Formats: sequence, structure tokens, C-alpha cells
Amino acid sequence: MSVFLDLSAIQSVPAANLNRDDLGSPKTVRYGNAPRIRVSSQSWKRVIRLGVEDDLGEKAARTRQLPVKVRQALTQAGWPTELAEFAGAQVAASAGKKGIGAEKEGHTSVLLFLPESGLDELATLCTQHRADLETALGKKKPGQVLPVDKVEEILKRRTASISLLGRMLAELPGANVDGAAQVAHAFTTHAAEPQRDYFTAVDDWLGEADTGSGHLDTSEFSAGVFYRYATVNVTDLLTNLDGDGKAARTVLGSFAEHFLLSLPQAKKNSTAPHTVPDLAYLAVRTQRPLSLAAAFETPVTGSQDGGFAHASRKALATYATSLNRLTGNRHRLFHGHAAVIDDTLDLTALGESHASFYDLIDAAAEASFPHTGEQA
Repeated sequence: MSVFLDLSAIQSVPAANLNRDDLGSPKTVRYGNAPRIRVSSQSWKRVIRLGVEDDLGEKAARTRQLPVKVRQALTQAGWPTELAEFAGAQVAASAGKKGIGAEKEGHTSVLLFLPESGLDELATLCTQHRADLETALGKKKPGQVLPVDKVEEILKRRTASISLLGRMLAELPGANVDGAAQVAHAFTTHAAEPQRDYFTAVDDWLGEADTGSGHLDTSEFSAGVFYRYATVNVTDLLTNLDGDGKAARTVLGSFAEHFLLSLPQAKKNSTAPHTVPDLAYLAVRTQRPLSLAAAFETPVTGSQDGGFAHASRKALATYATSLNRLTGNRHRLFHGHAAVIDDTLDLTALGESHASFYDLIDAAAEASFPHTGEQA
């Protein structure tokens, strides 16, 4: 039996540009035949990952620059430049039966995702085999100089965030990790479109007779109420962490906290859109995860006072009532919510009310683990 933790949130975000497209505009999606502002899953997932890694003190790096970083580390240790560059290239060449492709700049042809400690380990490995590297330096076809099994072992190593979010590395058999977490694209619950902002910057040293600005340009931003959703396969997380229930519970709690409290950092200095969700809803299920995104297929309209937040919370609760009826409340071990105070709304369809996000997360985590066969 698989156990899933579903996380939904309604969050009001003021003027911001959390996630830009190739032209610098806020990303969009058309849903329910209405334009919406969108924040990609990758954007929110990255800031969640960094928060989880910070909590656990276990950093990982997603990078193509590993050969370059190894070269730099060896150069700083006093290696000749040419030898250090060759050793860095060998890190990629000695990975797997055929090696990992490298480009002219020394970058790997694919993104690697490995513990940051792997950089020091690979530099140490090069030091241990310096004589072999010196012998092979300058050969037209040096082959794989570093021990393949050692390089593979380092590149295949996992951190908690790799176990949580997964890793794709087809070049190394056994390096792929099926991530336990899935994060959806956030989108506004109502129709919304980007807006343009014309701005100028003053030149503080202009003479008194000078006029005009030092710089002028336009940028785009958006504002709205977002529906956000993610789910974690708790059973897979436990498997990826080799059955360590205590570690899995810690990782799950950290992920849930950063899902609710993190915010993509794009243009933060000029917008400071540091809000938290108005409503968080967590559910522990055993058959399959369930998103409540369809609650907003029909875009909500402004309330009598003009806002979308109250209408969005109401739409979510109304849809949850129908979903509970359709599913017969089966295959659900727990559900509960934490929300801003709103005496006009009935949120009983969202389970027990909790005073804080942390109380809600603790209750959901408690419900998640007794059913996995491991006690945390």
C-alpha cells in the first residue's frame, strides 16, 4: 500500500514577477478558457529544495561544471594548469563504460545532480592517481585513467533532496532516482494577465540645469491569488532513504514547511512579495494523490468587496465537498487545514482546523508513517 501526502495552498501574491519567460514577462497559462498567471513547478521546486537542504545541512549541486570545479580545486592545490585540466576532464571520461560527454568549455553534456561533498572526493581521487594522470597526459587516446568504479560511486551517491526530488542520469546505470515528490505549476484562481511598468532611475550627480533620467525602461509584473499543489509518495521516500523512518519523517516535514513558506526569489528586491498562504490543506491518502486544481477550472470572480482570496477559499471548500462525496471519503487517512480567520466560511470539508501550519504539518506527518510499515 502506497501512502501519499497531498499539499494544497491558496496564496495571494501582490505585484511581482516570480517566474519569467524568455522575454521577461510573467509566465501564463490558459485554463478554463481564461488567461492565468503561472509560476512553473521548477521555479518553486528549486527554492523548496534549497530550503530542505539548508534544514538538513546536506547540500547537493545540480551542475554541468563538475570538471571545471575539479580543475579549479586542483589548481588551487598547486597542480600545473594543464594537468589539472586533464584531471577534470577525466572525471567525466571515467564515469561509466563510455564516460559522460564533455563540451569545449569543459562542461559535461548533461546536468549532474550529486552531493556537494562529491567535489572534494573527486579531487582527492585525482590526487591519489596523480602519477597515472601524469603518465596519460598528452596521449591522443588516454582512455579512462581514473578508476571507473570509484568515480561512479561518488556520482551515484544521494542526499535527502535527491531522494525526494529524483535524478535523471541515463549515462550511469543505477544512478537514476525516481523522485518521491511531484510539484504542480501554480496558477491564478481567476483570470489575470501581465501588466507593464514604465520606470526611470535618477542620476544623483546630474547638474542643476540638467534634466531627464539616468535610465528608463519597462518591465512586466502580475498580481493574483494562486492555487498551489504538490504531493509526496511517502512510501517511495521511505524506500529511497533505505527504510529510515526517522529521516523520512524529517524530510517530509521539511518539504511541507518549505512548500508552504517558500517563495521564488525573482525580482525580490524590486517587489518584496513576501506573503504566506491564506489557506493550507493537507491530506494523507492511500490509493492515489488528488489535486484540487479543478476547483478553479471556472475562474473565480471578485467578491462584493472586490478581492479574490475569499472567493478562492470558498471555491476550494465547495469543490472539496463534492470530491469527498464522489470518493466516499475512502482511502484517506487524514485531512486538515490551517487558514486565516474567516467566520463567514464553512471549511469542514477540509478536515480538522489547526491553529498553525506547523500543527497541521505535524498532524499530517503523524498520520503518514504508522501505515508505511516503519515507525519514525
